[in-house]
Amino acid sequence: MKALTIVKIGGNVVDNPESLSKFLLMFNKIEAPKILIHGGGILASEISAKLGIETKMHNGRRITDAETLKVCTMVYAGWINKSIVAQLQKIGCNSLGLSGADAGVIPAKRRSPDPVDFGFVGDISPEEINTGVLVSLLGRGITPVFCAITHDRNGSLLNTNADTMASGIAVALSGSYYTRLIFCFEKEGVLYDPKDEKSVIPLITKESYTRLKNEGVVSEGMLPKLDNAFFALERGVSEVYIKKWSNLSPEGGTMLRF
Repeated sequence: MKALTIVKIGGNVVDNPESLSKFLLMFNKIEAPKILIHGGGILASEISAKLGIETKMHNGRRITDAETLKVCTMVYAGWINKSIVAQLQKIGCNSLGLSGADAGVIPAKRRSPDPVDFGFVGDISPEEINTGVLVSLLGRGITPVFCAITHDRNGSLLNTNADTMASGIAVALSGSYYTRLIFCFEKEGVLYDPKDEKSVIPLITKESYTRLKNEGVVSEGMLPKLDNAFFALERGVSEVYIKKWSNLSPEGGTMLRF
């Protein structure tokens, strides 16, 4: 079975032009087929502030009202997505910028307002992803580049968690490829001590994850990423890593194993 590499980069990389440029050079060296999913960074909040639109958060998560959705779509699916595609084209990676609405690739269901109304936020199911479109693009040597905007099949766009999109895409394509999923962010990997960059946990299994959570070793901000990682492994993804954006090699970082 042919190997497919799916890489998700966070907003901290997107926010730094120098880091993003270096990352894309490394991403370009990964053998195709491959897919890139990117976060949004702080630009949406900056533009919202200039437009007088208040950024509302709940426990670190953005509440996406109608006006915020417009800004997020313009920034994520527009400037950020197309800027990344333009840089990849420059260095020889034939890429195509997409949202989940394009070709109906990734539909989502608007999240229930109970207990917290996050607004126009969508949750995806891997079974609903249109893998035929993705397999066709990958077969033509095209690298899809996704922002975290989806649609509800009823004419509305939805803001979606980029980590969830990455794991969902990896699961959906695991029947067609040997899938390798890499979550990239600013740390060297999952750390025993958040203040010590050298305290990387090289391997986390489902069993040790439960223990680390109970011991309070894994910080709250890392829990959703790890939950998405094990969700992917449980549903057929072959390899999952969490590592620094500057290291796309098989070595280093944290490997997840079911």
